[in-house]
Amino acid sequence: MNADPRSPSSPPPDGLAPVFAQYPLPVVGAEGVWLHTRDGRRVLDLYGGHAVAALGYGHPLWTRALIEQARSVSFQSNAVPMDVRLRAAQRLIRFSGLDLDSVFFVNSGAEANENALKMAFTVTGRRHVAAIEHSFHGRTAAAGAVTWGAAGKWYGFPRAPFDVGFIPRRDGAAIAQHVTADTAAVIVEPVQGVGGAFDLGAEFLQALRARCDQVGALLILDEVQCGMGRVGEAFAAGLYGVRPDMITTAKALGAGFPCAALLMSPHVTAALKLEALGTTFGGGPMACAVIEAVIEAIESEHLLQRVREMSALIRSRCIAGPVIAHQGAGLLIGLRTTRPARQVHAALLERGILAGTSADPTILRLLPPYVLEAAHVELLRSALLDIGA
Repeated sequence: MNADPRSPSSPPPDGLAPVFAQYPLPVVGAEGVWLHTRDGRRVLDLYGGHAVAALGYGHPLWTRALIEQARSVSFQSNAVPMDVRLRAAQRLIRFSGLDLDSVFFVNSGAEANENALKMAFTVTGRRHVAAIEHSFHGRTAAAGAVTWGAAGKWYGFPRAPFDVGFIPRRDGAAIAQHVTADTAAVIVEPVQGVGGAFDLGAEFLQALRARCDQVGALLILDEVQCGMGRVGEAFAAGLYGVRPDMITTAKALGAGFPCAALLMSPHVTAALKLEALGTTFGGGPMACAVIEAVIEAIESEHLLQRVREMSALIRSRCIAGPVIAHQGAGLLIGLRTTRPARQVHAALLERGILAGTSADPTILRLLPPYVLEAAHVELLRSALLDIGA
């Protein structure tokens, strides 16, 4: 069995930049939680395109919203007011349940993080940012600068645009050393995704908040992967009782349509000036119609409760075969394995189940759609038992 089922040395399809290792999974269709391949296979998707497919595939509310908006007005820039954009912003703020009062729509999680960091520098006038070890915030200049290990692997820029320090995970005693009077912001994933579905916990996050208050720094919660219901609450900020100055979110926000958002608290909003931030495609009407539909589906179909139930079921039923422990929160789950997670990933794929891996070589990462059912969890359990310890 190959350790990694992807084939990084294989020639890429003609015309595509050769930068992605790919699984032997030629997807041509999808429905619900199932992927359909060119060679006739039906594969259970427990990875959701890097946490994107929150509603699965072909969800009627999502599909109808996209079609109707495309027929009405497919695009207009932020230079003209549109009701759908305003509705999406207001609904996202209400959905968050937090003390946030404005939304800046963009296109990707990295772009949201770039703008959050920019606002932190604008508000504070400082030059330093603290991030967390094993973090991942994106591949652009600022987002990459606060991503753990990027400089030695793929960063590519000659220098970071500001000073960065990294706090060890869950090390409350180290916070004061890294968050000082020179710090503009702390940026943190409440539950790290690429870092191995690692839950930083309420105590550590609340300690970050307290230190930010002491020194006048801003707290940015990067909920690109863990937000929009994935942890069983609207945002992990609510789950852990932490007050953010800004939240960034993407992935599940559009459930397959590219969009992202920066949500700001009142004192950050007060620092905004006309043309301080900008985007061409961010806040496009099709993206905003989809955002409305995603929130409507989550709320009307009680999917936060479903996330909590399926999370508990996976954790109770799927400590099986090579899996010996679990971590994470909600449906951002890390299953710890007795052998390299890539081997388990490959074995699951052979049995018709797509999972994910992470930077932790012993963590199999699950990011399934919120419409997951108990029968799907049992398929995973059976496959793990078949693989064996």
